[in-house]
Amino acid sequence: MNENAKKHICNYLEKGVRYDGRKLTDFREVVIETGVSGSAEGSARVKIGGTEVIAGVKMAVEKPYPDTPNEGVLMVGVELLPLSSPEFESGPPNIKAIELARVVDRGIRESKSFDNKKLCIVEGEKVWAVMIDICTINDEGGLLDCSGLAAIAAIQDARFPKYEDGVVDYKTKTDKGLPMSKIPIPVTVIKIGNNFIVDPISDEEKVIDARLTVTSIENGSICALQKGGDSALSLDDVKTMVEIGLEKAKELRKHLKVK
Repeated sequence: MNENAKKHICNYLEKGVRYDGRKLTDFREVVIETGVSGSAEGSARVKIGGTEVIAGVKMAVEKPYPDTPNEGVLMVGVELLPLSSPEFESGPPNIKAIELARVVDRGIRESKSFDNKKLCIVEGEKVWAVMIDICTINDEGGLLDCSGLAAIAAIQDARFPKYEDGVVDYKTKTDKGLPMSKIPIPVTVIKIGNNFIVDPISDEEKVIDARLTVTSIENGSICALQKGGDSALSLDDVKTMVEIGLEKAKELRKHLKVK
């Protein structure tokens, strides 16, 4: 996007409004639907405005890593489907997909909300491996936050399959959910000129100076940060962006199930 377009967006932001009429720190409508996949142990579809992603949770019994013989395995993967944006191509994960997966994964791990030891079946021999797969359906901006929300909703929806005599029966789900004690929510705060916004649309994403994804849990503790964009951030910028991220996380958390 050229400088004239960026100037036009900045002029709007200086007046406290966005292209779509929202205020600077307003999210678009958030819709969460769980149980959307019959083949997954847990699943969720999340829409934030026109942006839509689906997350699925699959479980398998695997051998643990040698350095963590009594802990299960948690993995997050992201696929940016070409149907969701003309900018995405089929093939190996690109840098954006890798960053998305790592930000979601890090938020869950660093929040210490997931007790991997409860995924152990036989120490050193068998543990549950939990794979969270996120697929984009439509990208109109804000994929980081939408993906993080979808992953948490899918985890909350997940139930262990029946496991008996060393065999997993994927056709029979139990009532046992995954051992998640906290709810880490990512909120990406964008800096454009001297303005800070959340939940950017695609046109706004093309002109960002910097972004900061703030992942926090219910008590306001920060568990992960991810900086993006080419411009540097001052300490005051970071403080403002963190404050916005923590406040908006409270709003997003209300859309999830209360455990």
